[in-house]
Amino acid sequence: MTHIAAREGSDTAFDRAVAAVRAGEAPEGQAKALYDRLTEDERLNLLDGDTPFWEGMRSMREEGYNARPYVHGAIGRLGIPGTRFVDGPRGCVAGKGTAFPVSMARGATWDVGLEERVGEVIGREIRAQGGNFFGGVCINLPRHPAWGRIQETYGDDPCHLGEFGAALTRGAQKYVMACAKHYALNSMENARFTVDVTIDEATLHDVYLPHFKRAVDEGVAAVMSAYNSVNGEWAGQNEYLLTEVLRNQWRWSGITVSDFIWGLRDAAKSLNAGLDLEEPLAQQRATHLRRQLAAGETSWDKVERAGVRLLAAQLRSYATRAQGPFGLDLMANEEARALSRTVAARSMVLLKNDEVGGAPLLPLTPAAVSSIAVVGRLADAPNMGDHGSSDVRAPGYVSPLAGITAAFPGAKIAAITDGDAAAARAIARSAEVAIVIAGYDARDEGEYVGADTMRRPELLALFPPLPPSGGRPQAAAGGGSRPAGPGPNPVMTAGDQFGGDRASLALRAQDEEIIRAVAAVNPRTIVCIVAAGAVMMEAWRREVPAILMMWYAGMEGGRALADVLTGVHNPSGRLPFSIPVSSQHLPPFDRTAAKVTYDRFHGQRLLDKLGVKAAFPHGFGLSYTTFGIGEVAVIERGPAGMRLAATVTNTGRRDAHHVVQVYGRCRQGGYPGELMLIGFAAAPVAAGKSVRVEVPVSFTPLARWDASKKTRVMPDPADVDLEVGSYAHDPSAVVLAGSGLRHGDPAHSAASR
Repeated sequence: MTHIAAREGSDTAFDRAVAAVRAGEAPEGQAKALYDRLTEDERLNLLDGDTPFWEGMRSMREEGYNARPYVHGAIGRLGIPGTRFVDGPRGCVAGKGTAFPVSMARGATWDVGLEERVGEVIGREIRAQGGNFFGGVCINLPRHPAWGRIQETYGDDPCHLGEFGAALTRGAQKYVMACAKHYALNSMENARFTVDVTIDEATLHDVYLPHFKRAVDEGVAAVMSAYNSVNGEWAGQNEYLLTEVLRNQWRWSGITVSDFIWGLRDAAKSLNAGLDLEEPLAQQRATHLRRQLAAGETSWDKVERAGVRLLAAQLRSYATRAQGPFGLDLMANEEARALSRTVAARSMVLLKNDEVGGAPLLPLTPAAVSSIAVVGRLADAPNMGDHGSSDVRAPGYVSPLAGITAAFPGAKIAAITDGDAAAARAIARSAEVAIVIAGYDARDEGEYVGADTMRRPELLALFPPLPPSGGRPQAAAGGGSRPAGPGPNPVMTAGDQFGGDRASLALRAQDEEIIRAVAAVNPRTIVCIVAAGAVMMEAWRREVPAILMMWYAGMEGGRALADVLTGVHNPSGRLPFSIPVSSQHLPPFDRTAAKVTYDRFHGQRLLDKLGVKAAFPHGFGLSYTTFGIGEVAVIERGPAGMRLAATVTNTGRRDAHHVVQVYGRCRQGGYPGELMLIGFAAAPVAAGKSVRVEVPVSFTPLARWDASKKTRVMPDPADVDLEVGSYAHDPSAVVLAGSGLRHGDPAHSAASR
C-alpha cells in the first residue's frame, strides 16, 4: 500500500507529464506514455483502492468514515498521486472542515455564483487534507420528497439541478477533480442496494439525465455510478449508462468510478461495461480480476482503456489546478465560516408572514422585544444533517437557540428543548414572541446502512475472504467461506435507528402538538422548520402567522436564522420544489420496493397534470419587501436558447435579493403544455431601485428524445411560450408568446411579490 501525494515542484515522471500537458500536449498521450512504463501489477492497481479491504473497513470503524483521503492507484516510483477521494457535498469530510448548509438549502438560494464560491472553499480544504478528488457533486433528482438523501441534492427540477451541479464543479475544479453522483436514478435509500428501476428511454433522457449531461458539458472530471439496478442491470456495470450514453452519445472523456463497497457485482463485467475505478478499497477487482483476465472474461485492452483514462484525468487536473500552499489553517477559517453563514441566510425561505396587530409579524426588532419563548427538541441540538457519508466534522456549531439569544441581548429568553408541549405552552403564554424549532434530524432521514444491510448474503458475498488473522469466517450460501460482516457499521453508528427514507411527510406528532399548543396561547408564533424536502403542513399551517424553512443550515445556522428573523438579512430563499397539500398528489413511493417504474411526472409538473394547486408552488418564497418585474427584452437569441434582460424593481424599503425565474412550455412539439423551468438568475436590488437582470434561458429542458437519432431534439423556438416571473404559475409573470419578442422588443408585467 502506497500513500503518496505529488509534491508541488517535485520532479517525477508524473510531474514531467503534467508540465507537458500544461505546455499543450494531449493528456491522453502523456497518460499512455506513463501507462506503458507500468508493470502488470501496477496497471491492475490503478483500477481500485490502494488499501486492503479489511484494513480499510477496520479504519472506518476506528477512525470514522473518510477521516483522511481514500487513495486509489498511487504509483510512488513514478510520482503518480492516484485519485485521493474526499466526500461531500456538505463540505470537506476529511479533517475538521466547514459545514455548509446542505445542498438542498443551497439550491434554495437559486444563486449559482454563490454555489461556485462554496465549491472553491471545499476544494481548498480538500487540498489542505492531501486530497485531489471531491466526491460530492450530488445531482440526483428526488422523484419523491421521502427520499432519505434528499438533503444531498439541490431540488427536483433538471434545469435547476444541472446549473447547480455545474457551479459546484466549476468552483471545486479550480483545486481538485470533481465527481458527479449517483448515476443514475438513485432516489430511494432503504432499497438502494436491491431495487431495479425500470424506465423508458425518453423519460430517462428527458427527465433523469439532463442534469448529468450539464455537469459533463461543464467538464466534470468524474461520474460515480449508483448502487441500484437500471432496467435489469446494476448501474456500476451498466454498459448502456457507462459507455453508450456517457462515451458514445455525450462524447465525454472523464473517468467513471463506483459507489463504495457494493457499487458493482462482477469485476470483469464492470470493466467491460466502462467502469474505470472500483472505490474505495482493494476489493472485488483485487480478488477476481486477474483470474477473470486469464479466463478471457475481460481483456488487458480494457485494463489499458481504464488506466489511461484515470491517468489522463489526473494530468488534466494537475495541469490546470491552482498551486499551493494549502495549509491546515484553511480548515473552517473565518472566511469560510462567514460564507457558510451567508449561504444559510440566503437559503431560508419565508413561506408565511401574516399580519399581527396591523403589521407582518416578521422581521422582529431586537430592541422592541423583551421576551421570547424558544421551544422544540431541535432548538439547541447539533443538527447539521444526517450521519452518513456527507457528515462534516465541523469544529463548532451554532444552534438556533444560541443564535437567537445572541441577537436579542436585551430580551428574556425562556427555552424548552425536551419536547414537552405543556411546558412549551406555559412559557409561550407569557412571552411576547414564541419561536418553535421543529423538523427532522438524522433519525428521521438520511443515508442508510442498517443492520439488515450487513446480513444480506448477496452483499456479504462481495467481500474478500478474511485474512488468516482476521477472525472466524462464516459459511456463505453456495459453499466456501465468507465473513459474517465487518462488525459495527462502517458508516452509520446506530444501525436501524438512523437514516433512511422518511416514513411520513408530516412532522413528528410531538412537534405538531407543540406547534398547536404554542399557537393557541401566543398569536406571535413563528415556526422554523429544519428539513430538506417537502413537509406536509396542512394539520397546522393555518394556525400560525409565520413559517420559515430554515433547512439543515450548517455550522453557522443559528446565527443565520437570527439574521433572517431580525431582518439583518432579508429572506431571499425560494423553494427548489413544490409542497403539495396532500400526499395523494405525489408519485407512489414504497421504500422497500424491489422493483419500481419511473415515469416523467413528479413535483410541480405532476400537480399541473392532476390539475391541483400546491400549498406552496415551485420557486415560491416571500420577502420583507416587494418586487416588480417590468420590462423584459431578448438581448441574445439562438436555436438552443436565449438571454433575456428583465428589469426588477424593489418597491419596498429594504435591500434584498430577488430571483427571476423563467418557465417555458411548448404549444405543439415536445411535451405540449407542460411547464418547465428553463432559466433563472438571482440578483441584489436596493430598496426603491431597479436593476437589469440578465437571465440565461435554455430550450434544453423542453427538448424531446428522438430514439431514431439517439439524441434530444430541440423545440422550434416559435413554438415556445415563456413566463418570466417569481415562481411557477406566477399570475404577475411576463408572458412571451412564441418565444416572444424580436431582438430588443419589450414586454411588461404587474408588480409581483
